[in-house]
Amino acid sequence: MTKALARLAPLAMMSLVAGCQALPSGNAEFATERDPMEGAPPIERGLDAEGLAGLLTAELAGQRGDYQRATLGYLEVAERYRSSALTERAALAASFGNDQELLTRAAGQWQDLEPDSEAPARLLAGLAMQRGDWPEALSQRLALIARGGDSDLAAFAEAALADNAEPEPLLALLYPHLERTPPDARRHDAELATALLEVAAGNTLAAQRRLDQLGRRAPELPALWLTRTRLAQERGDHVAARDAARRGLEVSPEDARFILLLAQSELRLGNPTAAERQTDALLDEHTGNNELRLALAQLYLEEGHPEPARRLLLPLIDDPDAPPRVYLLLGDTARAEGEVDNALLYYRQVAAGDQFLAARVRAAGMLVDNDRLTDARTFLRIERLRHDDYFTDLLTLEIELLDQQGESASASELLARELDRTPNDEQLLYLRAMRAYGEGDIEAMERDLGRIIERNPDNAMALNALGYTLVDLGLEERYDEARDMIERAQQLDPDNPAILDSLGWVYYRQGDPEQALQWLERAYDTLPDQEIAAHLAEVLWVLERRDEARDVVRLAIERHDEHPVIDALLERIPQLAP
Repeated sequence: MTKALARLAPLAMMSLVAGCQALPSGNAEFATERDPMEGAPPIERGLDAEGLAGLLTAELAGQRGDYQRATLGYLEVAERYRSSALTERAALAASFGNDQELLTRAAGQWQDLEPDSEAPARLLAGLAMQRGDWPEALSQRLALIARGGDSDLAAFAEAALADNAEPEPLLALLYPHLERTPPDARRHDAELATALLEVAAGNTLAAQRRLDQLGRRAPELPALWLTRTRLAQERGDHVAARDAARRGLEVSPEDARFILLLAQSELRLGNPTAAERQTDALLDEHTGNNELRLALAQLYLEEGHPEPARRLLLPLIDDPDAPPRVYLLLGDTARAEGEVDNALLYYRQVAAGDQFLAARVRAAGMLVDNDRLTDARTFLRIERLRHDDYFTDLLTLEIELLDQQGESASASELLARELDRTPNDEQLLYLRAMRAYGEGDIEAMERDLGRIIERNPDNAMALNALGYTLVDLGLEERYDEARDMIERAQQLDPDNPAILDSLGWVYYRQGDPEQALQWLERAYDTLPDQEIAAHLAEVLWVLERRDEARDVVRLAIERHDEHPVIDALLERIPQLAP
């Protein structure tokens, strides 16, 4: 058990045990066949035997590191005695166990017992953000603000939009909040958040009016000018964006964001020299800030100016501890200037870690784009020999590259050769199964997935893939078998949206759309891709929630340039078209 948990362990016990009724010491003369507690009044303070046993079980589970059992134990005792201290303790145990669903339950129970406490509301807001439930997160945040907590709604709105949250449900919560908020700093922050969401909802005129009014009331507010700059950039008015960024820099000279936005506006206006003046001044003020230098280089690359990006990056390679992203961006810079071999050298210097595979993907793709497929294969083969820990990932990359180039026979030959050498490699078996599925060979797919599951019954990915396929193919006689596999996968990986989608789909196919809906909504909230959207829309349609179904379809069409799964759904149910 961690020090934090161990330090708290005696406290909850002492607070409850202190109220226990004292028991007489054992003595033979008191022995009797009758239960001495028969007819005694119920214990209203402290712990009875069952409560004490439950608390001890939870404590011991926490000491063993079984945080799920500890959390459930604390929650059971907390519910019995209406103890907010124990719900707080349950939340702590759930956080150590990294169980988001259980943590949400504990925080909700904590809030029920302490509705005016900020701590559970903050926790619930954070958890809602993590799972992408932005309306719930905003509700919790607004409740905190009503109790005097911090505002920062503009930052919240930016985070929500970056996560592709729908602005309309958030605006529906913000408009009433604005009506009851007096004209102060918190009101200004709420106005900015509302304007950002209005822009995302397509109501730019309302957003502009709101910003104009706010500019007259609070012209010295840096966030106002940040929002105005970004709004101008979104509508393509780079002169207005540059003017707003300059005004923001006057208001807040130390805010590096305005210099970045000003440089970006200059680049989009075709003034790279002016942009470099801004970024040079920024670097002079933040000497040694490598992350800032990397961000600026990324900005120049995104705006199509690789040479200034190179000048920013080259000084960093003298540092033996230069982050891998330096070489990744230098590779991108050389690639943008047509220097294929230089780019390849830089990409190969990206060390093992988060950027490793991205660098190899870019290098191989660059060689293929320059009609050098053989060189790309040689490069990947050498990289497999150099980096044994990434062997299977790099092999998978080469197979996918061959498939993309119409060399499926070569890809199959390479995959078969490696599986002959390592016949139990689960990643390669899964890859072969998925390729078989794509070719319509369901028997081969099931054979490979079954082999994975036989050797590793806890492979959630294989369980889900096989279970979903059986359902999607409409093999009704195997639906129960498929659901068993998907439920096992969900127990192993509770929050995986692909598995939640599969679980919803099997319930729907078995004739239970109400049960299906809760799983599909959870999946869609986490990952609103077009396949989950199609399943959710169909279930909503069957449940006579037609407008909601059309909204899901409309959003899927807006989000994805290509949406074959949605197109197939509309062919089957043309009335779903928004």
